[in-house]
Amino acid sequence: MARQKSILKLQGTIGGISFYKSKDGYLAREKGGVDASRIANDPGFARTRENGAEFGNAASAGKLLRDTLRALAKDASDGRVTARITQIMAQIKNMDEANARGERHAGEGMAKDEAKALLIGFNFNVNAALGTVLYKSFEVDSETGEIKIAALSPQKDISLPSGASHIILKSGFASINFMTGESEMIVSPPIRLAVNAENQAAILKPATVPIIEGTHFILFSIDFVQEVNNVDYSLNNNAYNVLAIVAVE
Repeated sequence: MARQKSILKLQGTIGGISFYKSKDGYLAREKGGVDASRIANDPGFARTRENGAEFGNAASAGKLLRDTLRALAKDASDGRVTARITQIMAQIKNMDEANARGERHAGEGMAKDEAKALLIGFNFNVNAALGTVLYKSFEVDSETGEIKIAALSPQKDISLPSGASHIILKSGFASINFMTGESEMIVSPPIRLAVNAENQAAILKPATVPIIEGTHFILFSIDFVQEVNNVDYSLNNNAYNVLAIVAVE
């Protein structure tokens, strides 16, 4: 690896040398690696092909989860959520005992309680984890997707970021079939509370339950906004918003 020092910074490949930009600046290195056709056909690369196929499956399972939950996750995700979910899906894929190496599937592994346990408590925004923002306990009904807080005082029970005038609470009830790719999520009506609201019960319940057969996910969402002239504005590009998986069935 060499650093480019010329006035003109290059990107691309010239004469077997790859020029590119990284966090360390503009660099250059000799193009290398194994020919793609050899990886695809050489028996010596069988393990490589198996690993590649299984990584692709884990990545696809992670994308299916993210896409299903996008209505909530789009406003409460950190920059590494894709990699973190893919890593968990790779572990779940390893729990598949029905298929040979290279054909193991996250959908098969998902049937195990250990796989579900890996996803319970997953925070889409590690900078605003549910356990560090909400100090109050809550109940989850896995049959209806309902989340209930018996008595909530925003000022006492929630870590409020500076500038927030209101909080918006929502729950999500999703069903995902990782084998067929079918999925569905239903979001509860939001509860909007002023940060100085009095102590009160908060019940989040989707109007219906998903009809697709699959793994059920229940999610808890907390958004922070600032109201200006009857319009809600997100705080710091949603940096303080919370979304967590609180149950998997």
